[in-house]
Amino acid sequence: MASVTAEDIKSELDTFNIAFNNDTIDKMLEQCFCHRLTGEEIVFEWFAFSSTRKQLPLTLENLDQFEQEVLNKKKKPKSTSKGSQINKTRDINSIQELIRAEEEEENMLDSYSTPAKGSQKRALTTPEHPQSKRGVARLASPSLMLSPASFSPSATPSQKYGMRGGRGEVVSTFGAVQGPRWMGKGQTAVSVEMLDGGENSLISSYKYMFQRLRDVRDVLTGKIEELGEELRTNFNIEEFAPVSLPVQDSITVLGQVCCDSNGKLNAQSVLLEAGQEQGGRQVPVDLSELKEFSLFPGQVVVMEGMNPSGEKLVATKLYEGIPLPFYCPSEVKQEMDEVCEPVMVMIACGPYTPSESLTYDPLLDLITIINKDRPDVCILFGPFVDSKHEQIEKNQVTETFETIFKRCMDSIVEGTKGTACKLVFVPSQRDVHHHYIYPQPPFNLTISKEDTARVTLAPDPCTLLIGNVTFGLTSTDILFHMGAEEISSGTGTERFSRIMKHMLTQRSYYPLYPPAEEVNMDYDKFQQFSQMSLTPDILLAPSELRYFIKDVIGCVCVNPGRLTKGQIGGTYGRLLIQPNPAVVEGKRVSPCIAGQVVKI
Repeated sequence: MASVTAEDIKSELDTFNIAFNNDTIDKMLEQCFCHRLTGEEIVFEWFAFSSTRKQLPLTLENLDQFEQEVLNKKKKPKSTSKGSQINKTRDINSIQELIRAEEEEENMLDSYSTPAKGSQKRALTTPEHPQSKRGVARLASPSLMLSPASFSPSATPSQKYGMRGGRGEVVSTFGAVQGPRWMGKGQTAVSVEMLDGGENSLISSYKYMFQRLRDVRDVLTGKIEELGEELRTNFNIEEFAPVSLPVQDSITVLGQVCCDSNGKLNAQSVLLEAGQEQGGRQVPVDLSELKEFSLFPGQVVVMEGMNPSGEKLVATKLYEGIPLPFYCPSEVKQEMDEVCEPVMVMIACGPYTPSESLTYDPLLDLITIINKDRPDVCILFGPFVDSKHEQIEKNQVTETFETIFKRCMDSIVEGTKGTACKLVFVPSQRDVHHHYIYPQPPFNLTISKEDTARVTLAPDPCTLLIGNVTFGLTSTDILFHMGAEEISSGTGTERFSRIMKHMLTQRSYYPLYPPAEEVNMDYDKFQQFSQMSLTPDILLAPSELRYFIKDVIGCVCVNPGRLTKGQIGGTYGRLLIQPNPAVVEGKRVSPCIAGQVVKI
């Protein structure tokens, strides 16, 4: 299936004279990817759906209803293993083309609008047209180290990136903004530490991808049993019955959701696979009696239902997982009147270059913003040297990947030294010079003694403690991977909230099984280092999909987007946190959090 663009859908909607806006177009694009549809197919499906309901208007609410009643119930043809793998690879790779097309359209619209104050055309930095003396004085080291000619003989600044509009525009907000401006204080006293020894967990070398199938089975069985025991205790369930036991009465069963073929999960292809204690068998599940559900492959669930023949379970009730408690250190004793300074945290995710040029202008712009806003902590996700960049794929570089990466790190560390900002670097599966494995060890980077105190090299995933506030971090695009597999009906919530809730209730940074084809999972390390030990106050999950900040069962979930999207700029995030006393009179006090997503 060719990649779908916003123009394809708009053209088809115009054919039927259907009114639309940018939000509904974005939603239909998301549905196209999740359900493997072309622009023509989804518009035909919508037209048929709306015609049977007296011409429903095209709104986000009606699109959710359309997805639940039509798309999620649409039977997908079974495919062979080979064909399925080809389609899966093509869908994952085509996301870049979709995002590029969306951003080109947005850039074209921006060119017809009156630029806002401060958004004038950006002066290009080249040897013939250097920056002003003031700019060079402030960012001399980063700009020199990331000179365009350093990495590619044909490197030229991106024209589209330089002409982008809307710089500094706030595109998403959460909570009440405290104070007139988003400014940090560069507090060196703000502590950044790993929970559960995360920083040392993956540093030592190990031989990955030598796992045995029985070891994978043991990990998955252990996950089923552990979560099952929590559900049994929480819902006062006496015991679980074998899934394939023929019985005329209602039974309660425990198992893991899986698909009966190599294709995408749908309502007719759901299987429930029991753990070893319940027989280890698989049984098809009939979901028609459930009023609402949200399921994905790898999800551990408890179901009530009937299985008279032992061949199919007719589910009548679904028990979802329960989240872990929040961080509550017993040794912290603070009074309510104690003053706690607000902490500003900035979040950005690579790539840090436009797609058509190996120039790091977006990274230099981010360093300028860090110097201006002076955040207390800056969390930077990879990729820093993107394996999907065209010039990297074609090996059109004049330096080694490690050298390019080292210059990026030196530029960030040196360029922000005057701010006293704490830096956290998180690797990505797309970092071409780093280990291509999940969970992923931290970067192997030599840091000077004077910078050691303010630089943290974190693995993917990990849990950080910043002050008394916990951050869950993962750079792997779990939103996109699960969004393409999850099915739902009657939940009344949008897809991103459901996915984030699944992560929290399944207590895992990557609960999907089998994983996406591009994720090389090491299940021994996954069991040790990819499970949540608590529910974080803030969960950061950068994705190719649309940015957001939202509260999900008490956890503030953030997708800051990517710093560049195709040939133009993307977005970054910032959080303002009032770290209330962690414990008051024996009870945990939730931090007050406000957030924004901003265009670079």
